Amino acid sequence: MTEQASGPEKKRVARSFGNAANSYDDVAILQRDTADEMLDRLELVKIKPQQILDLGTGTGRNLSLLQQRYPSAQQVAVDIAPAMLKQARQRYRQDQGVRRWLPGQKSPLFITGDAEQLPLADNSVDLVYANLALQWCDLRPAFQEIQRILRPGGLLMFSTLGPDTLQELRQSWAAVDSFPHINVFLDMHDVAEAMFAAGLSDPVLDSDRHTLWYPELISMMRDLQQLGARNVNQGRRRGLTGKHTLNQVKAASEQFRVNGQLPATYEVIYGHAWA
Repeated sequence: MTEQASGPEKKRVARSFGNAANSYDDVAILQRDTADEMLDRLELVKIKPQQILDLGTGTGRNLSLLQQRYPSAQQVAVDIAPAMLKQARQRYRQDQGVRRWLPGQKSPLFITGDAEQLPLADNSVDLVYANLALQWCDLRPAFQEIQRILRPGGLLMFSTLGPDTLQELRQSWAAVDSFPHINVFLDMHDVAEAMFAAGLSDPVLDSDRHTLWYPELISMMRDLQQLGARNVNQGRRRGLTGKHTLNQVKAASEQFRVNGQLPATYEVIYGHAWA
């Protein structure tokens, strides 16, 4: 979620998500909604993948859902945070129960890896499913890697975040100081340009708005922390935020309150393309 010119601090990203692994599912409302939207969109695509990559698998919520859709496929779950993969293994076992012992069942392979340097062979995957993962990447090398591992005719289905994400929180911080407190997101034009540059074919993009509501700003910030969505801008302010500064941000956020609630707007970009 940082500016592409400087690149994300990947060690910080991995550490943030690793620390959030145990609390992630408690607050991952947006992530569930976008994942379900992507699964619905897959219904419209007539493919029979034999190898599926769940890129940025997180706690593995979508592994069983993808297996229900494509029961004969072998899944590979890749995440940059080993602690997330540990949660994903446990969740898969719980979701599958005794079904994982049935004949013909293929348990996912769990691999720690970075989307910009995927630990997979060329032309080895038929479907890449990436739900709210690519915003943590430099998109050009990430799309190039996806193009590399997809077999001819393979499909990329993804969601990411656009520049209007958390605009209310961004404006509240901007009223207090000039440091970047909210991660920077690319618009659809930049996403499409990166897809074309990687050689992906027939890209289709659209966007939607999701709004979550909170009684107080602290509740919103706490959820972001539990998700591991920390500020990874390289120009971010170092050190803890003082109580006085935080009160200023809270005061600035009151202009956005509607019917007693504060909005957190997310601009979600959905896309797909072919190898």
